[in-house]
Amino acid sequence: MKVGLVAMSGVRAYNEELTRLGLTLPGFVDRNKIIASLPSLGLLTLAGMTPDDIEVEYIEISDVKDIEDPPNSFDLVAISTYSAQIFEAYELADKYKAKGVKTVIGGPHVTCVPDEAKKYCDSVVIGEGEPVWLEILKDSRNGGLKPFYSSLERDFDFVNAPMPKFELLNPEKYNRLTVQTSRGCPHKCEFCGASILICSKYKQKPAEKVLKEIKTIKKIWDKPFIEFADDNTFVNKRYWKELLKDLRKENIKWFTETDISVAYDKELLSLMRESGCQQVLIGLESPGQAGLNGLELSKNWKLKQLDKYRYAIDTIQSCGITVNGCFILGLDGHDKNIFNQILDFVRESGLYEVQITIMTAFPGTPLYSRLKKEKRILVSNDWAKCTLFDVNFQPEKMSVSELETGFRDLAEEIYSAEFKQQRISSYKRMLKAKISNTCHKN
Repeated sequence: MKVGLVAMSGVRAYNEELTRLGLTLPGFVDRNKIIASLPSLGLLTLAGMTPDDIEVEYIEISDVKDIEDPPNSFDLVAISTYSAQIFEAYELADKYKAKGVKTVIGGPHVTCVPDEAKKYCDSVVIGEGEPVWLEILKDSRNGGLKPFYSSLERDFDFVNAPMPKFELLNPEKYNRLTVQTSRGCPHKCEFCGASILICSKYKQKPAEKVLKEIKTIKKIWDKPFIEFADDNTFVNKRYWKELLKDLRKENIKWFTETDISVAYDKELLSLMRESGCQQVLIGLESPGQAGLNGLELSKNWKLKQLDKYRYAIDTIQSCGITVNGCFILGLDGHDKNIFNQILDFVRESGLYEVQITIMTAFPGTPLYSRLKKEKRILVSNDWAKCTLFDVNFQPEKMSVSELETGFRDLAEEIYSAEFKQQRISSYKRMLKAKISNTCHKN
């Protein structure tokens, strides 16, 4: 039996003007190109738990239109995809179906709309893949694939997390590889379309398994750059302080996503820097109260941290760890002033890196449900616009065109070569002036 693991990859922007803008402003899509070039950790993990007597091939497809005749030497093809690529994934599944190859599709999108996905494939994976993968392989061998395989009622313990099959990758193709230490996030933001959609509660992978994965990566890549593929890495700070002490010995560089609470723990910051942390991406979302109020469904945590944003950025960056501050345009409460407000905040805060996106209503999120109820979804099931760069809803305090134009103009300003160089120079001056910071005293 031979199984093909197919990852849909590539940068997506439905708006052609934004695509052209990315060609002239490299910073506009820098982070998104990194994301697009990351291998599918989910598929590599399934490969790692596949029995040795089954042949596995890992494939990445950036544009299904380039594949007129997909390879059909497989008995089963498993496709992993997100909302923006879902129609391409369906098209690919149709092509395999025409060749008599069985197909399975998984990921956050199909977890939320399984009946839609089933029209195009033989089986749909709902939720996490690990609890059902061996069952899928067994049923495929026996010729009896079920239409749906759901893990939502099963509690998959990260103690049993399999080792991803990193050896399927050509390390020269990637500028970083991913390691996942946790799933879920306690903040429960209304818009979040990440692992919270496939995982009902926060879970942490045992530290020894994380270290083993990093050591495995180092066997194929001498000086790896690791991206920890977590929604919010430092939720369990005690866990990380112990793990980082071991990571100091591994001689790696790494990046992750977190919240500003790391700035309140100097010991953690020191360990992060000493173990090779280069940058943290932090979802600031909005530079003022407009947009933050009600953003989280549980406790409005980010709104309560707003007056500490600049302190946090300064504290983290003074330790030699750059901050990539993320802002979402079009949140409820945002009007046309938001574009200048973000620009002013970036200038005054000294942020090293900036990521701007448009609020996106992903299927399965509380945001999508609310906006649909309020009749603010522009076109139902218009998943191709779930790119983070396109508008798929009616903003509360501006028109669709005003949001699109304001976003484009802000991108031109923020990602210009001149402004980017100003941020880099400002960071270097700050770091030099604060070289005696306590993070560098031990």
